[in-house]
Amino acid sequence: MRRHRTAAVTLLALGALFTGGLVAPGAANAVPSATTDGASAATRTVPPAERQTARTFWTADRMRGATPLDPELGPAAAATAKAPARSDAGEATVVPGSAPAAFPQPGGPWTGGGAVVSTSGRVFFTFQGRTASCSGNAVTSQNASTVITAGHCVKYQGSRHTNWVFVPAYHNGTAPYGQWTATSTLTTPQWEASEDINYDVGAAVVAPLNGQRLTSVVGAQGLQFNGGYNKPMYAFGFPAAAPYDGTKLIHCSGNSSKDFLFSQDHSLGCDMTGGSSGGPWFTGFDETTGTGLQVSVNSFGYTFLPNRMFGPYFGDEAKALYDKAQTS
Repeated sequence: MRRHRTAAVTLLALGALFTGGLVAPGAANAVPSATTDGASAATRTVPPAERQTARTFWTADRMRGATPLDPELGPAAAATAKAPARSDAGEATVVPGSAPAAFPQPGGPWTGGGAVVSTSGRVFFTFQGRTASCSGNAVTSQNASTVITAGHCVKYQGSRHTNWVFVPAYHNGTAPYGQWTATSTLTTPQWEASEDINYDVGAAVVAPLNGQRLTSVVGAQGLQFNGGYNKPMYAFGFPAAAPYDGTKLIHCSGNSSKDFLFSQDHSLGCDMTGGSSGGPWFTGFDETTGTGLQVSVNSFGYTFLPNRMFGPYFGDEAKALYDKAQTS
């Protein structure tokens, strides 16, 4: 997620896609095609051999050296990006079992502690032969194994990312809660089909680690769908492009608004850079407990609007994606 690029719109980093059962015996290393389950999600099942490789691939040096991907979306694509009107109708909230001091904040290390320290993490993957990174967040789910991130953190330019792992509470090459390998990665049908920035939402289901499931180890954040616009928000991520270096959890906070330009996204004053893509946005965030309801992810920025982040609206499409992921 390097925010300010040479084109009109800058996506902030990347991620991956399809649904299972497409790997023939003896072809465990093949990349299966994306399939869409109705309108819910484009899902990819990660082959066992790839999962095994990912478990040992991400050394401390590789994690430190992973570069944030900065895909380009040209002015024409931005100008033609269209999205349906959004409203507060059909609001849905998924809740897990003080007065703000870090608000507003244009960008700085999170020192408040709480659950967000362990639910947030860096996402690492291989993209077109390069090691790359994004951010993600563990959410409450039926399978206790669901991570929410950006759509481009699972798939970009027709390429499905491989060696995908989630490292909660990442800190300067260390993985205090371990590396959690994806068994499947998902994105919205709209991102899968045309990489529509209005639907830049992704998810991953991760395998158990040492006999335990993800959220039983690191905790989980709640979610809210169709919750409307113009709310106080907190955004978190692991930006790795200058002036940040990816070593620690960074946050922004402030009163959000709705993008008045080319998308239907949320907008927030924030100077996070590449690598923060996929990091969570919260409404109703409690600084004391570090908990809130996730309503978006870091997605993109406009070159002509410096220090401003945009994140997709969690509507029916994001809810369908989440439902598919949490039951996988």
